[in-house]
Amino acid sequence: MPRAFIPPLLRDLTGDRTEVTVEGATVRQVIDALEQQFPGIKARLCDQDALRPGLIVAVGSSIATGGLRAKVGPDDEVHFLPALGGG
Repeated sequence: MPRAFIPPLLRDLTGDRTEVTVEGATVRQVIDALEQQFPGIKARLCDQDALRPGLIVAVGSSIATGGLRAKVGPDDEVHFLPALGGG
């Protein structure tokens, strides 16, 4: 099963757990599984039917370009990261 890594700003919802094993074949399903275990986490990750602005998801070793529809393999790591900008 995929492992979701929880960023520091969401650990108040997970009892300070840094990673969680969840079921899911897409980013959406992983987030839904996290929501079942940790109510309120979906609202912090999603804005209606999309990832929140300023949030990116890495699946395995790549940035997921498909948003919530991005595929997640059974052995993948899923990381929720704040997008960095600058100039």
